[in-house]
Amino acid sequence: MPPRTTVFVAALVVGLLHIYIGVRLLPDLPVAFAVKALAVAWLALSWPLIPAGLLARRLDQPWSDTLTWVGMLAMGFFSSLLVLTLARDVALLGSAIAGWHPGWLLPRTAAAVPLLALVVTALGFFNARGLARVVEVEVPIAGLPDALHDFTIVQISDIHVGPTIKRPYLERIVARVNGLKPDAIAITGDLVDGTVRELAHHTAPLGSLQARHGTYFVTGNHEYYAGADPWIAELRRLGLRVLMNEHVVIGQDEDALVLAGVTDYTAHRFDESHRSDPARALEGAPPVAAARVLLAHQPRTAPAASAAGFDLQLSGHTHGGQFWPWTLFVPMQQPYVAGLKRHEAMWVYVSRGTGYWGPPKRFGAPSEITRLRLVRK
Repeated sequence: MPPRTTVFVAALVVGLLHIYIGVRLLPDLPVAFAVKALAVAWLALSWPLIPAGLLARRLDQPWSDTLTWVGMLAMGFFSSLLVLTLARDVALLGSAIAGWHPGWLLPRTAAAVPLLALVVTALGFFNARGLARVVEVEVPIAGLPDALHDFTIVQISDIHVGPTIKRPYLERIVARVNGLKPDAIAITGDLVDGTVRELAHHTAPLGSLQARHGTYFVTGNHEYYAGADPWIAELRRLGLRVLMNEHVVIGQDEDALVLAGVTDYTAHRFDESHRSDPARALEGAPPVAAARVLLAHQPRTAPAASAAGFDLQLSGHTHGGQFWPWTLFVPMQQPYVAGLKRHEAMWVYVSRGTGYWGPPKRFGAPSEITRLRLVRK
């Protein structure tokens, strides 16, 4: 389907869903006509605001960020309004089948839907804009030597520096990470939503990250949307080690930790030379290494990483669903959504992300800064 046709179809669907909400809620709302008129006006305004918020960054105007903010807030509220309207219709259908229709049901449930949507959107906003909490995770590794017991990796992921996430937001994350005094720092992709020219000032705080054995980065799909090669060069300029299907060795001989990184699972769609390859990332690694850790943006890399012989894969991408009900749909695309899981003989840890994408909203999927500690099994 051509891009313009796709945009038209998407806009049409969003418009029809706004009409559905209005038709299902407004007749039953126990409010004055003037309030209903305002609700109609909001639905009519929300329809164009959502695509405008998504596309505003391309306009490169001083007011683009403001339009993005308004559009993304509208999208967050609309998503909750739609889900709750659908839930109300399911409940009403169930009550009708059961032969139970008290007179208060229609007006009270119609009023409850927008009120609950507002509450969820407000709570989601404060959750998203607050500093991510630190999540402590122990990863047991068989045969881990004393030299690597309690080795700590602090993982941050999916920050999405862009129209609504700027330098002050990132500075707070950097300060919190440095305060954990990690042995290594891992940034597992989707750092940015924009070009180097637009965002270099806002990503500059990454140059202040401090870890005993350095800071490592792997690309996510959003780096490719924004222009991966310029971002790789910029992050290297800031002092980050970008791992492109390669590894570094921390320690020596039987006490060595192999820390590897691969490009995003879909990178080959943008540049064939960037095709993700966990086996290649281990080429030349010491065969007697005590532990092998892979940074891979998407959990879908796990089967190839396990086959290559890694002990642990650190991923992001999913945002843990970010807010309900998208938490229910992520498992349709990814084998793991959040937390520490086992894939064959390998551990997989999936971060819920340290920022957010799209609506400034997190509900039921809190953001995190993850402090992983390797321990003897």
